[in-house]
Amino acid sequence: MLLTGYTKSCKLWVMKTQKYNKSQWDRGSIQALRRHLNLTQREMADELGTRQQTISEWETGMYQPRGASATLLSIIAERAKFKYDAAPAKKSSQNK
Repeated sequence: MLLTGYTKSCKLWVMKTQKYNKSQWDRGSIQALRRHLNLTQREMADELGTRQQTISEWETGMYQPRGASATLLSIIAERAKFKYDAAPAKKSSQNK
């Protein structure tokens, strides 16, 4: 499988650095990445260490990945040579 062998090391890398550009993933780009990797929702969830329901919720737009999950998706996309347009996360006006 494409993700096996570096998923855990990527997670550790994400925890050690905050320099990586955190992107906001929308439901279409998450589903497109999963299909590019030729994975089911269950397989992608297993590789990311999350639940299949979480992948489904991301793909239906109920929730968006954030923090380490969003960063990990960006790392996986780049390593898989997946062309994506995840916009930089926007700061809410409440954080001013």
